[in-house]
Amino acid sequence: MRVLITGGGGFIGSHLVDSQLAQGNHVRTIDLNLDRLLHVASHSKLEMVQGSITDFDLLPELMQGIDVIYHLASAHLDVTLSDADYELVNVQATKQLLQVAFEADAQRFVHCSTNGVVGEINDPPVDETAVCRPTNVYERTKLVGEEVALRFREKTRFPVVIIRPSWVYGPRCPRTAKLIRTVRKRQFIMFGDGKTLRHPVYISDAIKGMELAAKSSLAGGAIYFIAGQQYLTIDELVHMIAEVLNVQPPFLHLPLMLGKMAGYSLETAFKPLGRRPPISQRSLDFYTKDNAYNIDKARRELGFIPGIDLRNGLQKTLAAMP
Repeated sequence: MRVLITGGGGFIGSHLVDSQLAQGNHVRTIDLNLDRLLHVASHSKLEMVQGSITDFDLLPELMQGIDVIYHLASAHLDVTLSDADYELVNVQATKQLLQVAFEADAQRFVHCSTNGVVGEINDPPVDETAVCRPTNVYERTKLVGEEVALRFREKTRFPVVIIRPSWVYGPRCPRTAKLIRTVRKRQFIMFGDGKTLRHPVYISDAIKGMELAAKSSLAGGAIYFIAGQQYLTIDELVHMIAEVLNVQPPFLHLPLMLGKMAGYSLETAFKPLGRRPPISQRSLDFYTKDNAYNIDKARRELGFIPGIDLRNGLQKTLAAMP
């Protein structure tokens, strides 16, 4: 089988490339930065294209001979991007990819969205029927991207599946590594009471969910949350990391309002420099937005069963860190 992976140079995308190559598939991938794929750059079944999915003239060539598309590329955490940039990448490029894939007679289009499209969760855990109330430009444009994909599916009957991963962690994830380092050095700062829920899913389980979505005969046109075995509070998460590291858990708690003020001020100061601030209004979502999902639909229709518990996943992540 021949697959196209957009965003294959990212944390999740690079692991998906590894998995697809391990299964003997021919992989073509495109990303702005492909450094995370240097370990497989010489693989005989890997084609790497350094470029952007917003280069619409390139898309027909990318799609030649492709059976399955995993669409992971997106504008995500970059606070230096404009709203128009997010619209171009997360909406317009998705629309173009769908059309080109349809014209190329591809067999399945797996669109990687985000749990963030739900926005504020009032009664966790939620399932796929939850009303979406996105709160920032990333979440809003990813939700519009979903709507584009679903409308295209209804119009053409093209087999599109939408995956909403929860908080994915594991080796090669800079955010996971940063969290572990700050806990290890006792530099982690808790903004707020630490009671906000997080729902981690280890990278191999997230990849499993995507690959099942590409194969299942029940998945055409559906949306699925992909999450791990359990959700827990941030406080419990940080204590678990400290246990795995065999260090004392951090104790510094600061008012949430102070974090919001710092995020706004740093974002304002760093934006003219074209740099990402250490704290932003987006990153404060970690402390404020519940992140807990019911994955019964994915279990039932995809056969998705998360296999890595949090302690094991953290140990694997730590073992892979330099």
